[in-house]
Amino acid sequence: GKLRRYFSILNLVDLAKTFRAVLAAFWKLFRLMPDAVFSKGGFGAFPLLLVSRIYGIPVIIHESDAAPGLVNRWSGKFAKRIGVAFAKAASYFPPEKTAVLGNPIRKRILGGIRDEAKDRFAIFSQKPVVLVLCGSQGAFPINQMILSGLKAFVNDFEIIHQTGRDNFADISAESTVILSSETKAYYHPYPFLDETRLREAYAACDIVIARSGSGIFEIAAAAKPSILIPLPHAAQDHQRKNAYEYAKVSGAVVIEQNNATPNLVRHTLLRIFETPGELARMQQGAAAFARVDAAEIIAREILNLGLKHHG
Repeated sequence: GKLRRYFSILNLVDLAKTFRAVLAAFWKLFRLMPDAVFSKGGFGAFPLLLVSRIYGIPVIIHESDAAPGLVNRWSGKFAKRIGVAFAKAASYFPPEKTAVLGNPIRKRILGGIRDEAKDRFAIFSQKPVVLVLCGSQGAFPINQMILSGLKAFVNDFEIIHQTGRDNFADISAESTVILSSETKAYYHPYPFLDETRLREAYAACDIVIARSGSGIFEIAAAAKPSILIPLPHAAQDHQRKNAYEYAKVSGAVVIEQNNATPNLVRHTLLRIFETPGELARMQQGAAAFARVDAAEIIAREILNLGLKHHG
């Protein structure tokens, strides 16, 4: 179900679904009777958390966003341990059981070798390398912004562009019309970057352009400066809040989607590269924010809580 903060007939439908989910949780948890329950929040977690509380099963929660959702705020009142990704989120929970842990990341995307990575992407110029991440589905406004300004972008930068699988054919075809035979060498579109390719892309690039979801934490772990363009209509505006919170550590510059014109993005990139010490300052901010061991810490806390309850 989904919790809507406005009147909708769908609220009644989801209320019925939630009631059935609570009944199912009663039965399944009774059969399993786990020693601990871990939750990332969201309305779908509510039935399980409610029944866990009734049964006295200890709960550990993790909040990935700068501003916690309603379910995590509620469950934080009885959770035994609370992990948060952003320091700001800790203020919503009891301090004695809350810790800033970061967000789990894929360590396999780290550790690439820059020269080897640039060779694999056929990057042979001395231009700064910009990695544009639009996700597996493709962020249409970012794709269009890059495409609209592509001729100007490649004058100053090499571009590695993850377009999303559904957009790749169109963007690749349009880029061949926009670019000359000489400048095509500076543009490297891909439908999707798997973990191996993403590791190489992070190693090869100097800066990242992306949305501001959970990918922030992998960008930070790679110690890469970034320009973040938050998704405007994300639930509870969490991408925007995440982006501005992350920008406080100097790891990123935030540009609102409505303002993210090719000209502004290009000039922001040029300012970062041309201002002495700016790129290094952003790298240091990103590295300081990173918590590469978040997954291990969370797993250890879950095990410790379960073992303590098992007795």
